[in-house]
Amino acid sequence: MFSEVLSEIEHALREAGFLDNPFIIIFLSIAAATFLSGRLLKRRNRSQRPHYGNRSKPKTLDPQNWQQRRPYPGDYHGSPDISYEPHHDQYADPGEVVWSWVPYREDHSQGKDRPVLLIGRDKQYLLAVMMSSKSHDSRYWLNIGTGPWDKKRRESEVLINRIIRVHPADVRRIGARMPRDKFDYIAAGIKSFTN
Repeated sequence: MFSEVLSEIEHALREAGFLDNPFIIIFLSIAAATFLSGRLLKRRNRSQRPHYGNRSKPKTLDPQNWQQRRPYPGDYHGSPDISYEPHHDQYADPGEVVWSWVPYREDHSQGKDRPVLLIGRDKQYLLAVMMSSKSHDSRYWLNIGTGPWDKKRRESEVLINRIIRVHPADVRRIGARMPRDKFDYIAAGIKSFTN
């Protein structure tokens, strides 16, 4: 299919007389090589990513029944290795807003299914910070405005002084990709508390 498209493009360029100019031929060759190498590089990088299981099926666990869930390993403490690497696929990646079970800070046996922003990895776990559409009067909550993660386009805030460990299999659904500028703003806020 790709070779057929290239053949049609070449035919159209030849009829228009563009392929008579050597500079245009050089430009088109460089553009094609750049495009192809980028696609091959993306394909190779995806094959090297860790496999976290299939997320295409919805979860069947009842979020209210904690006994069905794996034990919570505890919050992450220290300075995390924050990374931005969202991909358009069924796997949860840092830089994406996902829904997952979040245990309460005071009692890990209870919690709530809520949106979180993935910010990095810690061994087999994803690292995340909680999100909320409620307004909090606290220096620990960072207002990030609106985004595609909230269908009602409500203002959102991120809790930057608590980093949660999320097992990839406990991600219920992937909501949206966090824009890079907002992610960097959040990362700076997290680093101000962890350094």
